[in-house]
Formats: sequence, structure tokens, C-alpha cells
Amino acid sequence: MAAPLTWGDTLHVNPAAEFTLECDDPGVPGGESNLVLKAAHAFRAATGWKGGAHFRLEKRIPMAAGLGGGSSNATAALRALNGLADGLLPPDALAAVAAGLGSDCALFLHDRPMIMRGRGEQLEPLPPAPTARLRGRRVLIFKPGFGVSTPWAYAQLAEISAELAASGPAAFGWTALDQSAGYLAVDKAEARLAAWVNDRRLPAEALLFNNMERAVATKYPALPALRAQLRADFCLTTGMSGSGSACFALLPDNLVPECVEAMTAAIRAAWGAPAQVFEARLA
Repeated sequence: MAAPLTWGDTLHVNPAAEFTLECDDPGVPGGESNLVLKAAHAFRAATGWKGGAHFRLEKRIPMAAGLGGGSSNATAALRALNGLADGLLPPDALAAVAAGLGSDCALFLHDRPMIMRGRGEQLEPLPPAPTARLRGRRVLIFKPGFGVSTPWAYAQLAEISAELAASGPAAFGWTALDQSAGYLAVDKAEARLAAWVNDRRLPAEALLFNNMERAVATKYPALPALRAQLRADFCLTTGMSGSGSACFALLPDNLVPECVEAMTAAIRAAWGAPAQVFEARLA
């Protein structure tokens, strides 16, 4: 499951003769390798639309963070172009174009928490009651000065899972797919989600699970080390976003600013000045 944040990049779109892109962050790849321009050309290929647009991207979401920055920008471009083209693509067709750009792109066509299956392209809205338990929750996002390559992270997870499967039952009687170092079996993931959806007493913290965490930790131990420190010092429930390197902590609504400042200071002390820390809410 994934939930959007009330925070992100801003993409300005204006009609133009051709597709062009400018960005206020020099580190963002330009040219045809940028997902915004890939989305624009995919839209033209799907519709035959002859128009163009100039995109101006104000970048806030850090790159290689597992926060869906590039994917959300691509989908924002698709939505904007579909508006300029008077809705040439109906919702299902727009979702198909988005899914062709990346596994999580179609997620950003929805402004609400969604259940993701398959590669991420099979989407189902979270029911209203559990959605209400998530919306508005405070989240502290923190990212170190380094990023994590998504292809590397998935390859590492697949390698670890294969090794576990080949080794047979683990020492404690778990099967390989039960271990958080490998893939969580589909039936167990579905059971965990159903239990949370149906029990309104369970907070969002009870749902958190990311099987990428231990795979990524094999190369980046600074991520679990800081999360463990925050749990011990501030009693926070933490997680890693996607394939990392950004992590997050769910904050109580009544948490005072001084506590957030202390957490931020602890993060910067552990990860140094390049660490990025910001607060948002689940949308």
C-alpha cells in the first residue's frame, strides 16, 4: 500500500510548439532521459496530439530517495497534457500510458491511499474507513546525503531471496519467504492488510512493512542504525520509503515542536549536514 504526501515538486506546464523542460535543480537529468519528457512523448504517441508544452519543474523531492519523485512528475505531465488536449485519453487509457512509463506512475493518478499489486500497476482504492485513519497523519521524512539505486535494490532483494529459498527452512522454523530479508509471501501480505483494514483499533504503525529494508541495509547500514536510534530515544515507529534511501517516522498529532527539533538534530548529528529532514502529512 502507498499513500501520497501533502508535499512534493511543482510542475508548471504551458502550451508551446514543442516539448521542452527546465528545472531549478541542476542535478536533475535533462533531455530525453527525463521522465517528464518521456511522458510527453508517450502521450503524443498514444493520442496523435500535435501540440507541445514547456515544462518548468520546481524540484523539492530528493532523487534516489524512494519517494516517487520522477514518477509523480511524469504522471503530473500526463495529466496536464490530457487537460490541454481536452481529455483525449479516458481514465483507463491514461492509466495504461502511465503504467508503461514506470511501475508506480499510475499510482499518482490518484490523490488518496491505494493498494498496489503486481508491479504496482494494479491499483485498488483503500476503503473510506481505513483511509480516514491515515489521512492527516504527521510524517517526518529524513534522507541521508546518498541515494539508493532502485534497480540495484531489487536485484539485491532477488539475490537474497534466492539464497534463502535454496537454503531451506530457517533456524527458527520459518520458511524463506517468511523472513523480512526476502519477499513476503502474497497470502501473508494480503492477510496482514485485511487484518488492518478490518480492525479500526489498529493504527497505521501496525501496517508498516517493507521487504526492501534488510536488502538495502546490506550496503547501507546507516539507515537501520539511525532508525533504531530514533525508536530507542523517541519511541518512534519508523520505516524506509520504497527502495530508499529516504526513511520516515509517523509522528503523534500532539507532538510538540521541541521534540521534532530534537529528532531533526539527532538525524543531522548521525548523518551530517547533507541530510534532508522535513515534515509532511499523509494526503
